[in-house]
Amino acid sequence: MLNQKLLIISACVALAFADVSHLSGPEANAKIISQDLDVSPEGAYQWSFETENGIAAKASGVLNNPQSPDAAQISQGSSQWVSPEGEVVRLEYVADENGYQPQGSHIPTPPPIPPEILRALEYIRAHPPAPERK
Repeated sequence: MLNQKLLIISACVALAFADVSHLSGPEANAKIISQDLDVSPEGAYQWSFETENGIAAKASGVLNNPQSPDAAQISQGSSQWVSPEGEVVRLEYVADENGYQPQGSHIPTPPPIPPEILRALEYIRAHPPAPERK
């Protein structure tokens, strides 16, 4: 029982004196250089911000067909930051009824579809299966 209490007290003392300031890095204290926000009652909005360490983002959106059952929020925006390698990374996006569509040179792209697969897909399209009999 004494060993358990000693272990708990030791752990509390270790946690109290632990220095984790080196884990946050200088980006944790970056100041905001500019910030803007505008929201309209009709559902449109626009915001942006920029920090002193090179992070910037902006977005705007509007409610499309607000009185319709097919109403959809359409948003577009961009953000940029400096990678650990020192390169500026930029991301642009559109989000609408077709989903989120990001674009950026840092986003991996899939390899091209192999010719064999393309031929197989063309064959399937040209020769659809016969309907099943019931």
